[in-house]
Amino acid sequence: MADKAQKMAAIKAEIEALAESPLYEYRTTNGYQVVIGEGSPDAAILFIGEAPGKQEAKSGRPFVGTSGKMLDKLLEHIGLARGDVYITNVVKDRPPENRDPTKEEVELYTPFLTRQIDIIRPKVIATLGRFAMDYVFGLFDMAEQGEKISAMHGQVLKGQAAYGPVAVVPLYHPAVALYNAGQRDTLFEDFEALKAFI
Repeated sequence: MADKAQKMAAIKAEIEALAESPLYEYRTTNGYQVVIGEGSPDAAILFIGEAPGKQEAKSGRPFVGTSGKMLDKLLEHIGLARGDVYITNVVKDRPPENRDPTKEEVELYTPFLTRQIDIIRPKVIATLGRFAMDYVFGLFDMAEQGEKISAMHGQVLKGQAAYGPVAVVPLYHPAVALYNAGQRDTLFEDFEALKAFI
């Protein structure tokens, strides 16, 4: 566990010093922090979102705003707390105006996420939102690439990580539950698929 924590700390230090990142200046100018992720490095469940928002970049923690509160409720629904899982994003710095990360940014941050996956070795990767789903499908060269999240959400799919097989469960982003009551029910139902990995 200590070894895993040290490896995570090393990743954070590398990203903090990543001056070649197109987001580095934006972070330093605004006094933002790198958001590497948080939770247990021994977690069976790894959640991956897109990129930090303003609250996350201010605090250095993932999913701390209103969608983070919804994520906490969803975890509670299946009997888990944040400390039981690991939560991170594809991109570790906040893009300006919450825009989608660029291809260049995704490519730059990918090796860090790949290292995190190898450190944690989760049984299941739960993607939060379309962007993260597309990214993980591509990362593991999955047959489901190009599918819409509306067709994939809540399913337990098979991925292949460097350390072996890993389940992939695409989920809607918790933010959708804040402006669409129907999606809220769907999210709670979809989270049930994660119970098998607890």
